[in-house]
Amino acid sequence: MSSPEEQAFRLLTEYSNGFMVSQVLFAACELGVFDLLAEAPEPLGAAAVAARLGTSSHGTELLLDTCVSLKLLQVETKTGKALYQNTELSSTYLVRASPKCQGNMLRYLARTTYLCWGHLTQAVRDGRNQYLEAFGVPSDQLFSAIYRSEDERLLFMRGLQDVWSVSGRPVLGAFDLSPFPLICDIRRFGGSWVTMWPSTPAGALAARISRPPVTFRVRLFPGCSGALAKECTSLYPACRVAVFDTPEVVQTAEKHFSFPEAARISFCEGDFFKDPLPEADLYLLARVLHDWTDERCSRLLARIHRACKPGGGVLVVESLLAADGRGPLTAQLYSLNMLVQTEGRERTPAQYRALLAAAGFRHVQCRRTGGLYDAILATR
Repeated sequence: MSSPEEQAFRLLTEYSNGFMVSQVLFAACELGVFDLLAEAPEPLGAAAVAARLGTSSHGTELLLDTCVSLKLLQVETKTGKALYQNTELSSTYLVRASPKCQGNMLRYLARTTYLCWGHLTQAVRDGRNQYLEAFGVPSDQLFSAIYRSEDERLLFMRGLQDVWSVSGRPVLGAFDLSPFPLICDIRRFGGSWVTMWPSTPAGALAARISRPPVTFRVRLFPGCSGALAKECTSLYPACRVAVFDTPEVVQTAEKHFSFPEAARISFCEGDFFKDPLPEADLYLLARVLHDWTDERCSRLLARIHRACKPGGGVLVVESLLAADGRGPLTAQLYSLNMLVQTEGRERTPAQYRALLAAAGFRHVQCRRTGGLYDAILATR
């Protein structure tokens, strides 16, 4: 049995090697290891993987064996030859053909977020994001680095689609939103239109059919691919969603993304800090407030409160810190990520309650989903 000192040093070593683990994951995704093994009719040896990927035999074998230790791959030995195949984890989240694949978000993390984190020390010193140091982009232009090319913008949009394919339904279903017939989804610089039929008794079906739906403008995250809109129309079959974002993002979405629910999802353009907010029963802020300072959050929430109907409210979706701010670790890391990439931070339930109360929202409920993102429902 190892001594406490040895255990402490082992833990320190794991922490210091953490960036290597990320790079193993990023490299395997970039090279297409998981897709190749998913498409192969049987497990493959390192030489076969290297030949099909066009990589070195030595480097490929090292990468594959490390992926085995990380439980990203599994290996069996037959007649002295190691044969590799995907694990359930990689089959679910790292193979492009999977509906829950996170590969695009991982590529975005590797190309953009990882570079910003290389300047974390300076970010702590300065208290500002590191776009200038990482990409030569002024720190007040939060999304210029993300949109620095059409390819990067498309990668970011596909990454968001990955995120909401896993996390969208839990946060949209954390509370019963059926009492809110009109839902307005507000994002960073854009939005969406959501149309829902008000709840009616079965006997009032004829009246509901004769009454036209109410359509209104709302906003979505810049880089929005319509993924959260798809989750919304799936969870609430009576709604229609139109994604509202910058012209470049709308054009990219219409060009590169398909929408089987085309009759219920459409696109339009706008800017949420300047344009009047549409009337709605419920406003949805998903991964928005963590981008901004308290002052700018207060401005946005006050605007929403003024636009909100009596009895209406706002659903905030974020990674909640513990009451003392010292956990969970994932939320703390996300908060540091906000430091290196935006001007905001993750917050505790009490901090969100204070922001919402100051904006005029009286009744606030917080609900942890058990996933990456939690939900806060505040009503007037």
